[in-house]
Amino acid sequence: MKAKEIKEMSLEDIKDKIDELTTKQEKLVLTNVVTKLENPLQIRANRKDIARLKTALRSRELNA
Repeated sequence: MKAKEIKEMSLEDIKDKIDELTTKQEKLVLTNVVTKLENPLQIRANRKDIARLKTALRSRELNA
């Protein structure tokens, strides 16, 4: 997820995306424990996307 995409999102969209990615992260980790993922770097990329979204959300909250 690019920073430009995040800037264009509304607060509600960001919150929804965080929830969606958090659920996806939990599923990826569980799947990786049970059977190894084909691309385990998905976990890292997903975690970083969540962090980017949370950072954007927090900065908007502080500026509002």
